[in-house]
Amino acid sequence: MRVRDYITQTLKKHKMHMTLIDPAKQSARVSGEIAAKACRAGTDAIMVGGSTGVTQENLDETVEQIKRACKLPVIYFPSGANVISRKCDAIYFMSMLNSRNVRNVSGEHARGAPMIKKLGIEPISMGYVIVEPGMKVGEVGEAELVKRGDLNTLIGYAIATEFFGMDLLYLEAGSGAPEPVPVPMVKAARESVDIPLVVGGGIVTPKQAADLAAAGADIIVTGTLVENDDFEDRLKRIIDMVHEG
Repeated sequence: MRVRDYITQTLKKHKMHMTLIDPAKQSARVSGEIAAKACRAGTDAIMVGGSTGVTQENLDETVEQIKRACKLPVIYFPSGANVISRKCDAIYFMSMLNSRNVRNVSGEHARGAPMIKKLGIEPISMGYVIVEPGMKVGEVGEAELVKRGDLNTLIGYAIATEFFGMDLLYLEAGSGAPEPVPVPMVKAARESVDIPLVVGGGIVTPKQAADLAAAGADIIVTGTLVENDDFEDRLKRIIDMVHEG
């Protein structure tokens, strides 16, 4: 089954949780251990990627270890066209719509598309919108951050994503953000479009996950949480809240 179809079929049953693993934050072996724990906790897919420090070597080794440890789909969350792994099941073909640099809107995509097609990796198109504070991804991506509470700007990007024919809309507060995307912004995006809505960045408690799912997020992503020891119980509570949402 194609990963896009897997997402569609799973969302018919319940909302989804995805675990983001950054290859630059730990060894490939440890990444595999994190994936195994996330699978036991009930996550629905594994995302692999990071804003900086991702190399062909650590990406390939990380994906390999994750696939040994877990049978869930592995989706590459790229930072550019310079590193692409054939070992992933799919790749988010994502445009940072509010970047000031056209390279992040379409330039890297034009560079990477021929290789993705040659390798036969499934692309999943995504509109990627960075909300304050944005953190490292906002800095690296040269984003003109959507201000917290600026519903009109957010709605514009959301509808543009759908009009572009993209598969998913991703609202990102940034890895390690002190707070996730505000609930009213998630609700506004959900009411504006019909495509699945992904929300990530700063989600570290079950209540935050539950509130975002109730506001309309279809897919919740957690990443920083799993970089700390003894995360499994909290992750399971977050996943359970998402699935119930």
